[in-house]
Amino acid sequence: MPLKKDLTSFDLTSIVVGSIVGADIYIASALTAGLLGPAAILVWIVAGLCATIIALVLAYCSYYVPRVGGPFAFVSEAFDDFYGFLTGWSIWIAEILSLPVFAIAFVQYLQFFITLDFYQQILIKGLFLFALTYINIRGVKAAGRVNDVLTIIKLAPLLLLIIVGVGFFALHPEALTSNYIPFVPLGFGNFGVALVLIFWAYVGFEMGTLPASEVKNPRKTIPKAIFTGMAIVTIFYLLTNFVVLGLMNWTVLQTTKVPLVLAGTVLLGTVGAVIMAIGALVSVSGSDESGILGTARLSYAMSVDGLFPRLFSKEHPKYQTPYIALLLQGIIAFALCIFSGLTDLISFSVFNLAFAFLLTCLALLVLGKRKHAKTLHGQRILPIFGIVICLYLITMYLLGSTALFIKIIGIILLLFGVPLYVFFSPKTDIHHLKELFLSEESIFMRQFQRTDRFLAHFLIHLYSGYQRIKKITTHR
Repeated sequence: MPLKKDLTSFDLTSIVVGSIVGADIYIASALTAGLLGPAAILVWIVAGLCATIIALVLAYCSYYVPRVGGPFAFVSEAFDDFYGFLTGWSIWIAEILSLPVFAIAFVQYLQFFITLDFYQQILIKGLFLFALTYINIRGVKAAGRVNDVLTIIKLAPLLLLIIVGVGFFALHPEALTSNYIPFVPLGFGNFGVALVLIFWAYVGFEMGTLPASEVKNPRKTIPKAIFTGMAIVTIFYLLTNFVVLGLMNWTVLQTTKVPLVLAGTVLLGTVGAVIMAIGALVSVSGSDESGILGTARLSYAMSVDGLFPRLFSKEHPKYQTPYIALLLQGIIAFALCIFSGLTDLISFSVFNLAFAFLLTCLALLVLGKRKHAKTLHGQRILPIFGIVICLYLITMYLLGSTALFIKIIGIILLLFGVPLYVFFSPKTDIHHLKELFLSEESIFMRQFQRTDRFLAHFLIHLYSGYQRIKKITTHR
């Protein structure tokens, strides 16, 4: 059955924002405060600019290659399946590594309400990951509703923190100056390491290019949604960190695992702490739900192209979703959240993403010359900037504080994609599924009804009201 193209610009913007704003904003403030002090706010600005450049590169690529698979599809089209596979493989590793980060952060904020021992933490992490996996196995109608609702709920506490925080600074400017001075107490020696960690906070925009076959007018919708989503996230991140760094001294901030709960306590006491903790739990859940959604699509795209095991394209007999791929990534994420730490997971994830984005930037240079339907603004200079950014992130990871053993394992895992490609590419070309993939027919059987979606339904009424007012004003 042909896939219904019911994902609008608003729906896709929601997926982008939902994929980006998650565990990162609730933990990264504390991680980077210990590296740079108040000057960490500068890294948030630089990381936002870097991420926006990469996001625009992906958006332009999606204009030329509007099909499921995201960067994997872009690089495959520009070069060949081998480089496409390496891109997809590195992104798949990065996304898998991100999933346990959210489970770890969820448990950290849950312990604001209840104390958990080691085994209870493992249990909660497992329930968290497999509950979201189950939602995605049921299909995108359920997953889409969950994502839209979680997206607006996750932004509400941050908006409250920003508004109350700015008001607090207006009444108590001395608090702002005392916590921001000295501005660079530790120097800029850790700038590169901090940039790697904060760049991860902006990652997620690539998820907006993965479900391209489900999007109305993808050539226009995907770039618009990615740009809008990045603008929303950047503004929220900068304002949130401006408030957090102004409320607490960086020496206190670097010692906590729940920085926004601490900020909420300073502003509104126990009530503020509860609001921030609930917001964190919802935000982390929404981000992981979006990550599971996009990662499964990437696994499917690589499988139907004959580059991943057949299991990853096996459909559920009732829900017609890639349930084996979803279960396998859930199991891997569960194992990683037990045996790995946040900083190592984040750094290695960024390393893999930087490698994939590097190939994607090179792909845009090729695609821009091959296709002459339209010349997009900045499509020649943006990939050059993107290449420089990616090389810098890779260098910072290799020179960073991550243990040498972990770096070696990480590089070996990335290079393992080469023999994996050699083994699968000549043997596992799934012809009937590949035909569906190329004709944009779907294994997901989505019945994605826009009017049933919480945020989209609200936006429709809001937009209709605006149009009526505009029409009345124009006639006058």
